[in-house]
Amino acid sequence: MSLPEIVSRAEWRAARAELLDKENAVTRALDALRAERRRLPMVPVDREYVFEGGDGKATLLDLFQGRQQLVVHHFVFEPEWETGCRCCPAFLDQIGHLAHLHARRTTFAAVSRAPFTRILPFKARMGWTVPWYSSDAGDFGADFGVVSERDGAAEGGELPARPGVSCFLRDGDRVFHTYSAHGRGLEGLGSTTSLFDLTALGRQEPWEEPRGRAHALGAPATPEHPRYHDEYDD
Repeated sequence: MSLPEIVSRAEWRAARAELLDKENAVTRALDALRAERRRLPMVPVDREYVFEGGDGKATLLDLFQGRQQLVVHHFVFEPEWETGCRCCPAFLDQIGHLAHLHARRTTFAAVSRAPFTRILPFKARMGWTVPWYSSDAGDFGADFGVVSERDGAAEGGELPARPGVSCFLRDGDRVFHTYSAHGRGLEGLGSTTSLFDLTALGRQEPWEEPRGRAHALGAPATPEHPRYHDEYDD
């Protein structure tokens, strides 16, 4: 095993300062990339999708729960499986308290192809409380890149599924698709800020570009700083 070199405190500080300059450059580059992501065009979602959740049947608009944005985790759980895939749970385990997303008008939900009757016991086993819906035999996953012809066909002629995240924006009753990421695009995601950085409205901070985006649809001002999760009005 090759361990880090042992140096004096002064040498460590010098090396850390040099690395910090590079880290700051990456942070600035990521800020620019996220602004470019927020400038992506969006696509109307005119197709009707039907999901099943704890309250019965639901539409894509219902999944917003009245908020302005929706982040969907495409959790790989095939209809014939008894449990979900081995990779997706590690992602879902990282999701923080949803109150911080809700305070900025953003809903998070998981969606899988498995029937809700199979999702429910696995969700209870894992101890998750996030909203989770079944898209069952619908085309929701395929339409948003979870099933990709680029990946080739699996055994039996079926196309393989892959984990993903898709973001949606609501303007009244109109729903728009703004962004999707799959595979390694999910690395580093899970924190509240990382999910906001995928959305069209971003973190809704005054310094973000493009300026004024957070309130473009006439939404009220959001909390300036995070609060204890039991202090939000939502």
